[in-house]
Amino acid sequence: MSKETLFYPRMKSLTDQWMDLFGYAAPAVVTDTLEEYRAVRERAGIMDFGMLRKYDIDGPDAVAGVNRVVGRDVAALKPGQIAYGPLCNEQGKMVDDCTVLFRRPDRARFCGANDKDQGHLQHGVGPKVTVRDVTDETGHLCLQGPMSRQWLQGLADRDLSREAFPYYTFKDEVVLAGIPVFMTRLGYTAELGYEIWVEADRALELWDNLFEALEPKGMKLIGMTALDLFRIEGGFIIGGVEYDETVSPYECGLGWAVKLDKGEFQGRAGLERDKQASTVRLTSVVLESGADAASGAPLSVKGDEVGLVTQAVSSPYLKGKTLGLAKVRKDLALPGTKVVAEFGGNRVAGEVVGHPQYEPERKKVKS
Repeated sequence: MSKETLFYPRMKSLTDQWMDLFGYAAPAVVTDTLEEYRAVRERAGIMDFGMLRKYDIDGPDAVAGVNRVVGRDVAALKPGQIAYGPLCNEQGKMVDDCTVLFRRPDRARFCGANDKDQGHLQHGVGPKVTVRDVTDETGHLCLQGPMSRQWLQGLADRDLSREAFPYYTFKDEVVLAGIPVFMTRLGYTAELGYEIWVEADRALELWDNLFEALEPKGMKLIGMTALDLFRIEGGFIIGGVEYDETVSPYECGLGWAVKLDKGEFQGRAGLERDKQASTVRLTSVVLESGADAASGAPLSVKGDEVGLVTQAVSSPYLKGKTLGLAKVRKDLALPGTKVVAEFGGNRVAGEVVGHPQYEPERKKVKS
């Protein structure tokens, strides 16, 4: 049975369409998927990300300890900065894609989506460092869209401008809508956006205050079906779809985040091997038809199977065309490569396109 996030008491009356996401109940659709999509692309929408696993890591050399576990070089960060990258197993295969937040050399925060993260962290950080699971005592909301800064600035006691609060940084002890919160400049939509963490005893109060202030301006609660549209248009990966523990970061779009020259860390030998040995790369494909039915379809070029569609949708950004993320043989993962997808007894033509399709330079999120 799915667990409930801290915000479930407010969401349960808003929809009867639910799904399990990483073991928690998440709304699939709240009003209408395209309506929710437009709210984020045109104004701003709010999502409950309480299902993401959150850990506070404290003790001497906490950041150095985390650096021995994850593939990104988090020790190169400055306090207040965030790194995104892979957590791999001892063989160098994906366990999770995660963020590490550098508070002080002896204090960090980790956010991922896999229950195995905690075990890997506890094993790797060293005996003098504690790893505390704060998932169920932390409310986690994500406000995304071009109006997110303007709307939140009217409720915050801090400057939220790009200069004061750059992309991939965080702020402690912000007072937002009268409630102390922890904020990050992150998101999963390729839009300007913020994530808001709040302690459990103030979570519903924060929800009520935000909805009272922002719902009249056009803010909508966003379901996970709309989130799939954002992630596929924006080229974002998710565990269980683009990767599992048989997949290398180089095969699912996270090879760029692996820092092999930072010293020893978990999975390094396997990652060194896979950097050259892996044969596929993540990219985007447009098909002539299919929408979500094309998810999982094998892809071929001139009769030879060369990859597969991980997930496909009917993309609003592409005016309803079928857009999918796909893992394709790396010598063919180039825009313009013609492919054929096979699903439901049909053969559907398509081609590899630029990846990601929406905001490839990430100008909006960095604005």
